Amino acid sequence: MAAFVSLTMRENIPMTTPPRRFFAAVLLAGLLFSGIAHAKPRKKKSSATPQFSYYLLVLSFAPDFCDQPQGDKDPRECGAGRHVGFVVHGLWPQNETSRGKENCKPVGPLPQAVIQATLPYVPTEKLIQHEWTTHGTCSGLSAEEYFAALRKARDSIALPADLDQPSQKLQSSPAHIESEVAAANPSFPKTAFRTSCYNDAELQEVRVCLDKSLSPRACSASAGECTAASVTLLPVR
Repeated sequence: MAAFVSLTMRENIPMTTPPRRFFAAVLLAGLLFSGIAHAKPRKKKSSATPQFSYYLLVLSFAPDFCDQPQGDKDPRECGAGRHVGFVVHGLWPQNETSRGKENCKPVGPLPQAVIQATLPYVPTEKLIQHEWTTHGTCSGLSAEEYFAALRKARDSIALPADLDQPSQKLQSSPAHIESEVAAANPSFPKTAFRTSCYNDAELQEVRVCLDKSLSPRACSASAGECTAASVTLLPVR
């Protein structure tokens, strides 16, 4: 009984001197609060949407490219007996009134799986890597997504055989070439197609304007245009 009374009295005695653990807890809380008060707020990761208006699918006409004095003339594109017509040059993020940004971030070599899946569309590994570095990095897509979009865009376009595989030298106006490609793709607006040319003499490219979902749309002034009255299309090799 005495022990019980003694314990009870001990618990009810007011504590006039805080224990050491109390001081330690107060000191720790103060340090933590001070650290929080002086800590710099963390920067939020940027989630900005890539700033471009639409895609330009660029189809290069191989026979005329291979006839130019400059450029890498890989035999897979320019070799005799290959019969290569149009190839995909790239899928370029484009602005309404100007070219899109280029070289938006540093990159390493592309995965071999991406390259192998894209070679039937883009003729060389070098060009595939160049297109990713220069244009793909500005799309906001991963390499796998970007080249899947490139392949899907190309698969959505039909090219007239007489343009894609000419057996003899042709002479045509840029407007007529655009009209022929438009006729082969009746679901596209006629204004979705443009041409470019080498020195107003030979056909360089057919360009197709697509929105960010890869649906056809009208081209803007930034898509360019060949202003020659007539251009040459050389036969496939």
